[in-house]
Amino acid sequence: MDAEGPQGLCDLCLAQVCRSLGSLCSRRADGSMSLSWAPLFPQEMADQLLRKMATTGILNDTTVGIFRNCKELRLRRASIHCCPVSAEAFRLALCPHRLQELDASWVPGDLTGANIVSGLASNLECRSSLQRLSLSGLHLDWESLEEDGGVRVGFSSLRGLRTLNLANTDLTDAALEDICTLPQLDTLDISCSAVSNLTALLDCKNTLRSLIAHRLRQLDMSPARLLFVLSQLHALRHLDFSDDHFAADDSDGRDGDETVRQLLEGSPQVLPSLVSLDISGRKRVTEAAVRVFAEARSGLVFLGLLATGVSSCDVLSSLENLKVTGEANENQVCEALRRYRDRECFVREALVHLYNLTTDIDKPRPDMLQLVLSGMQSHPTSLHVHLVATACAFNLTTQDLAEAMPVSLLTSTVNQLLHAMKTFPSHQQVQKNCLLALCSDYILQDVPFDKYLAATLVINWLSSHEDPTLQRMTVAVISILVAKLSTEQTAQLSKDVFIMKQLLAIVQQKAMVGVVDSTLKFALSALWNLTDEMPAAARNFIECQGLELYEEVLENNIAEVEELQADLLEEDLLEHILSLLQDSQVEVGVRYFAGGILAHLTSRPEAWTLEEELRTTILKQMHTSIMTWTQLEREMVSYRSFRPFCPLLLTCQPSGVQLWAVWAIHLVCSQNTSHYSSMLEREGMTELLKVLAAHPDTHSDIKGISENILRMVEQHQSHSGAFDNQAGPRNS
Repeated sequence: MDAEGPQGLCDLCLAQVCRSLGSLCSRRADGSMSLSWAPLFPQEMADQLLRKMATTGILNDTTVGIFRNCKELRLRRASIHCCPVSAEAFRLALCPHRLQELDASWVPGDLTGANIVSGLASNLECRSSLQRLSLSGLHLDWESLEEDGGVRVGFSSLRGLRTLNLANTDLTDAALEDICTLPQLDTLDISCSAVSNLTALLDCKNTLRSLIAHRLRQLDMSPARLLFVLSQLHALRHLDFSDDHFAADDSDGRDGDETVRQLLEGSPQVLPSLVSLDISGRKRVTEAAVRVFAEARSGLVFLGLLATGVSSCDVLSSLENLKVTGEANENQVCEALRRYRDRECFVREALVHLYNLTTDIDKPRPDMLQLVLSGMQSHPTSLHVHLVATACAFNLTTQDLAEAMPVSLLTSTVNQLLHAMKTFPSHQQVQKNCLLALCSDYILQDVPFDKYLAATLVINWLSSHEDPTLQRMTVAVISILVAKLSTEQTAQLSKDVFIMKQLLAIVQQKAMVGVVDSTLKFALSALWNLTDEMPAAARNFIECQGLELYEEVLENNIAEVEELQADLLEEDLLEHILSLLQDSQVEVGVRYFAGGILAHLTSRPEAWTLEEELRTTILKQMHTSIMTWTQLEREMVSYRSFRPFCPLLLTCQPSGVQLWAVWAIHLVCSQNTSHYSSMLEREGMTELLKVLAAHPDTHSDIKGISENILRMVEQHQSHSGAFDNQAGPRNS
């Protein structure tokens, strides 16, 4: 299905079941869940339900209990990857099923490999049915396995096993000996395990087709002995003997490197069936050896050479069907990111090369961005990965590139960037990379993601950084994010005095040097949206000495809050605001905000405590100034409600007050007609505008703008009505 297409019906249904699990289930005495009523599920759907519960993060000892019902919910391919399932819950819920595959990798808690093997072996059907088993990342606790009827239970009890993944475990030589007696063992992954001797592999030399032995740092075999064992694996088609070139431990891997050298330079009669070899990260590999090896094996389809220094060997480009991981070109780097997703050392290495490849990229590459995202998701706590990956994400989404990406991919990417900001709060470069990527009009305006989380993370970062470039970028991001928040989210954010202080600190900084720049504009815009119809925020503004700053700069909606208007009625302050309103050199955005404050303060003559002459002057200058304003192209401000405009549109108001109100409404309606037209109708504002436009005393300038607004609303309604009429007959 297209990545941008709708979700499948099955997926939607399973997601709904996951959300409703509490109401669909009863509880057993031990607290586990049981479906109150369960139809006979199609077998594949039972597997999908378990997988959906795992990926949505709700699979645990309580919820996995629904699978104790193994008549209606029949599992065959089960995954509890990374889910907190205990040994007892596993035994009760999963072991009774006739499993063919089980992924229990990286399960946290007390569940051991021994628990899983003994539990599966207790089901006689499982002993023959289970073909694939992954216990990667678990403590095996091999010694705890007990005898069953005089026979020791082990991996060899699961006679149907073909594929076994024991990477990142405490696998011992004794356990490996047991494993290698499996009669059908085809694929074995023992990467990063504690194995010291591979001689046991000789017991499965006729069946083993794939051996993955990445970073065996405890291996204690001479190169000659190791090569002899490998050379006896007659059926082997894929060998991964790569190494972690970043590792800092006691083993220098020299014996392994020498084994690789001898294998490359040796006779093609050694491992004659081999079509795939991975030696990434190995030292002492030469181009000459790679050339000899590749030319002698015409059936070779894959060669892993990342971090060996020889991936630019000329023979590689001449072999048409050969895929290579390395750093010589884009294809090699992308292949490395695809194949090594779970190996941090290689993801780091490949991302560094991808960064260099994308520094000046001018074409959208969603495939590359997906690879970067996968790397971050696979290593959520790795600083090394995120340091480079966030820089790559910026390269791949900068300027117009983001607009050509699938929106769902951008959403996932932004979510991962926010995760990086949360996970590495004190790492300046990671934070900077994330901010650079976020500082995109398209991403901030059109891509769905958690705007509230983003706003809090960016504001927190702002508090400890004063670099002018970063500050401008950060404040711009905050300004747009705050305008996108719901009323509830804005109210929550507005309660935080710390946030108000951060933004006011920017304003004060600019005021002290008399600078009116984009940083100041964005800070003021953020304050506007934080205080719009938010009395608590407006009070915080005043208590944080915001009024004093008004002597030097401008913006904020505290004038809308009637109980605070008295605090603003200071002659020097109003004269300064008036000077900004009249100054044609000042940006229209700043003059607009000045007009808003003056309109609210002059609209209530009963509350005016200063000289009437000042009020008359302000009203006259407002009308004159507003008529010189040009229309703004970009959205500068957003309104959650037009209710504060109601008193400004009354026919008894002076023309200056009315003109600012209709100009403001016209501005936002022309920029987002559908949203604000509906709001005008819903809040009864169109009736006010009609009365204002029809009143004989209304100034012609105000009538003209009011009529324009009403036309926009009418056109929007006509368009919506036409659409409804087109859709209507289909329901009749």
